[in-house]
Amino acid sequence: MSREIPYKIYLEEHEMPKQWYNVRADMKNKPAPLLNPATFQPMGYEDLRPVFCDELIRQELDDTTPYIDIPQEILDFYKMYRPSPLVRAYCLEKKLGTPAKIYYKFEGNNTSGSHKLNSAIAQAYYAKKQGLKGVTTETGAGQWGTALSMACAYLELDCQVYMVKCSYEQKPFRREVMRTYGAKVTPSPSETTEVGRKILAEHPGTSGSLGCAISEAVEAATHQEGYRYVLGSVLNQVLLHQTVIGLETKAALDKYGIVPDMIIGCAGGGSNLGGLISPFMGEKLRGEKDYRFIAVEPASCPSFTRGRFAYDYCDTGMVCPLAKMYTLGSGFIPSANHAGGLRYHGMSTILSQLYHDGLMEAVSVEQTSVFEAAEQFARVEGILPAPESSHAIKVAIDEALKCKETGEAKTIVFGLTGTGYFDMYAYEKFNNGVMTDSVPTDEELEKGFAGLPKVPGQ
Repeated sequence: MSREIPYKIYLEEHEMPKQWYNVRADMKNKPAPLLNPATFQPMGYEDLRPVFCDELIRQELDDTTPYIDIPQEILDFYKMYRPSPLVRAYCLEKKLGTPAKIYYKFEGNNTSGSHKLNSAIAQAYYAKKQGLKGVTTETGAGQWGTALSMACAYLELDCQVYMVKCSYEQKPFRREVMRTYGAKVTPSPSETTEVGRKILAEHPGTSGSLGCAISEAVEAATHQEGYRYVLGSVLNQVLLHQTVIGLETKAALDKYGIVPDMIIGCAGGGSNLGGLISPFMGEKLRGEKDYRFIAVEPASCPSFTRGRFAYDYCDTGMVCPLAKMYTLGSGFIPSANHAGGLRYHGMSTILSQLYHDGLMEAVSVEQTSVFEAAEQFARVEGILPAPESSHAIKVAIDEALKCKETGEAKTIVFGLTGTGYFDMYAYEKFNNGVMTDSVPTDEELEKGFAGLPKVPGQ
């Protein structure tokens, strides 16, 4: 039964998901196991305990349980800002003159300004439950660091954040929000860790990368008693927590009998995209429905579209487990573009396997075109989007314009992961006409591929 579609579709509090959905349970080809960086052997629970929280390791390794209960304490925290709205972009549709129906799931309605809080509170909760003193982490654009600092403040945990240096310098207010919530924020690479000093010696003046910051955060965690490392993307556990996005989106669409033709999300490490598409992907994997999934990444860091599907180190310092993923090589340091949250050399093992199996698509877009789309969206929809989210906006607009050419009234859903109010340095460069696009050459990519580990059988 169809009803008139409102601008914003809200779920009631009691309609919030009570379980996370584990898409791996429905995957015929499971993600490859993590490998020990020294022995290249699969890592189990005990191997991962020095780095990660115990319950999070169990979630990381669970390939068979389709639904995992969300603890009541986390549900109570979620209720402060969830359910988040699913918005019909009527104004954008009108501006484009397209017959397409465009919806976006808006995750920016909390102080962290992004979807990252969904996993931050979960990871902080399990750390607190384990009796830990604190956690360490990395952050790119600063959204994850902000979210984690909020969660740790709420649960009275110490929070240490290694922030990619170019973002640390470009986004001082994001840094100050973290400090307001009690986090210690260090620009990465830094002189405070052995791996940081090594990276600086090899790459003097580097602007840093998520791979560098991860290495420092892991070292900091393993050198302090009562601390563990937590990560804002890439890992299976993070995508699991983020499925609240997709589950809410699906429930809101079902409420009005809406079936999307395509679902679009930005892709850096995979947390937002994986969380948004997982419940829909599950239907596709089970043969119940078919959807088109599009991952959008920056042309400056094209791990899907130009990377290799191989085992690689998750960090620049080569101290983390190896993951089989689409990667540009752990030594690849992307240009200091402004989509800080997408500046990671690899991609989630779950999404990598799905992409490798032909179950989803990927496109890369250049930065200036992304900001053109961001400003167009802001002017008609009234929300200033984060640069990361704007990659999805760019491709959603492109697909809507294709519908205008063909006359097809397709239904497009994309993830608006957060707001861009701490990204004004980037918007300033775009508005002043001094923003540039950076696309790595084949030769530059080959240097990254040359550093891929020689894993037996790969």
